[in-house]
This record gives sequence, C-alpha cells and structure tokens, in this order.
Amino acid sequence: MFDKGERRGLFMKTSKINITIGIILAIAVISAVVAILYNAQNTGKKTTIGDVFKYDLTEFAKTDPNLIKYKEIGKIKTNLQNASAIAIDSENRIYVAGDKLIRVFNDKGDKLSEIKLSDNATCLTIADNRNIYVAVKDHIEIYNQQGRQISKWNSIGENAVITSVAVYNDNVFIADAVGKIVQRYDTKGRLKNVIGKRNPDKGISGFIIPSPYFDLLVANDGLLRVVNPGNHKIETYNFDGDLISSWGETSIEIKGFSGCCNPVNIAILPNGKFVTCEKGIPRVKIYNEKGEFESVVAGAESFANTVGIHNTMLCNEDSTKALDIAVDSRGRIFVLDPAEKTIRIFISKS
Repeated sequence: MFDKGERRGLFMKTSKINITIGIILAIAVISAVVAILYNAQNTGKKTTIGDVFKYDLTEFAKTDPNLIKYKEIGKIKTNLQNASAIAIDSENRIYVAGDKLIRVFNDKGDKLSEIKLSDNATCLTIADNRNIYVAVKDHIEIYNQQGRQISKWNSIGENAVITSVAVYNDNVFIADAVGKIVQRYDTKGRLKNVIGKRNPDKGISGFIIPSPYFDLLVANDGLLRVVNPGNHKIETYNFDGDLISSWGETSIEIKGFSGCCNPVNIAILPNGKFVTCEKGIPRVKIYNEKGEFESVVAGAESFANTVGIHNTMLCNEDSTKALDIAVDSRGRIFVLDPAEKTIRIFISKS
C-alpha cells in the first residue's frame, strides 16, 4: 500500500518509543554483540550485527498441499505500476486503485472505465448505491460511476492515514493507522463516534499498528470486524464501540499470524467465512465464522515475493509489497498482487 520511504517517514513522525520494545531491543543488541565476539574469536569469520538479526523463513515458504482447497483460474493485468487497493461491487465489477486513478474491470477482465483521482488512493470501497468511496491519505473523496467527484470530506485528523473504509447503510467506517482508531461517520461526513480507543474499563486494550496496515469490514451479522495487526487478532465491535469478541493466534505456523503486524487485509465470503492475507510470508487463508482455521487459498510459494532471509530489526521495512483481497457474490477470491501487477482469481476446488 505504501512504499518503504513513505512508511519510514510516516511512522518516524508519529510513533512513540515503547519502553518494553526498547528493553527487548537492548537485550537483543547485547546478545548480538556477544555472538559477534564469540564468532570472531572461535571461527575467525567476520560477522556483522546485520547478520545476527536475520532469520530464515524458507522452511515456511512451502505449504502442505492437503491444506490448499482453492485453485487459480486466471489473472487480470492491471497495467498499474503501484497498485494499492481492490474492491468489488454488488454486480461483480472490479475496481483497482493505483497511479492516481481507478481502473474498473468486468469479471472477465475486460476494462470498462477509468477514473482519475487527485492523488494516490490508499483504499476504496463501493457503496450499495454504487458510489465509490476513495481514501486519499487523510480524507475521503466520493465519485459516481461516471467518474465525477460528488463529494470531498475534510481531513479526519492531522497526519491521519486512512488504510480502510467500509460503508454499511448510512454508516461509514474509517480506519486511521496513525491515530490507531476507527472513526464512524454518516454518509454526509458527520462524525458519530470513535471505536477502539484504549479503555481498560471496557476491556479494550487499543489497536497496535506498527506499520500502515489496518483493515476493517462489516460482516454478514451486521457487526464490525477490525484487524488489530500488532496483536494478530480480528476484533468484533458493535457500532457503538463495544468490544464483543476477538479471535486470532500468534504463530508462524499456518494456522496463526506472525511478524510485526498480520493479517494485513481481510474480506468475507458470502457464506460468512473470512479470507485473510499476510505479508512477510505472503499467504491467503480461510477461517470460519468463529475464527477457526480451515484452509489455504494460496501459500507463499504462489507469489513472486521473495521469502527467505528477513531482518527482524526492520519490521516496517518489509521487502515485500502487501497483498490485498476482495470477494465477489459467487465466492471467488480476487488477490491483488502488486509485485506481479495483476489481479489473481481463485475458486474453491470443491
């Protein structure tokens, strides 16, 4: 969604140093120095601190084929250099944002139209009335199907970065990765309330957003689902902001989520099951309505993004471009692969 420079600049300005993280890093540095000295003394080989803070993910790049329940049936070329987001409307038209525009395709991959934007979009969604809600960093712009801008909202906050937007009836939910909150508006752009702000009395610990990946949606049950990526959780809220439940497991194994911040994006199938995608080890998976792992759509080996040696010290400098996902009314899963500049289409094998 953002390149390395944008991520670095954004979070250097807005993130505060966490004392616990500082202690962990201090211990890690001491351990690294000890390892370096030991290696130099006992092997005679030159070792750098950068070498010490690397780990090998190659063994996790291969997925058990018995877990893969989907197959790829086609690709749509976006012809976008920096594709950033994907959405699908109720008539299965596909919208892809990137390069300061939106390209619209039918479900066969034919290009239908193109909408020019004022700037690069960070995310988008299509309302039931087919209006297109587009986030441009700190504000929302609304376009009709003819590409005419019909509304431009004020900034939702100084330094805000909108990473997800969802429209449900007369509610518009906006995820701000810098503010680490969800803001609920009406369709006229009037703020109703804030969701997810730390409140121990209500059991809300707050969102942990180490990098600008912070997704949300309204599920089939009419409740809001918000990814808490630093906690590797998907949390359920009602529209008033009460925390109902959460699910998700921290694990590098296939059933869980790993790294600094995963999953990066989520979608929901017509049957109510969830689709998630991850960065670091790029993979797309299916969980049931209770959050229980069911299957894999595509494992890390399906993507061109390199999986191997990664630097644990530079979480926000992930070398891969994060995937985005959308689902159509037929249950097909569309994966935006920005490295390949394509939309990849997957269907269930059963």
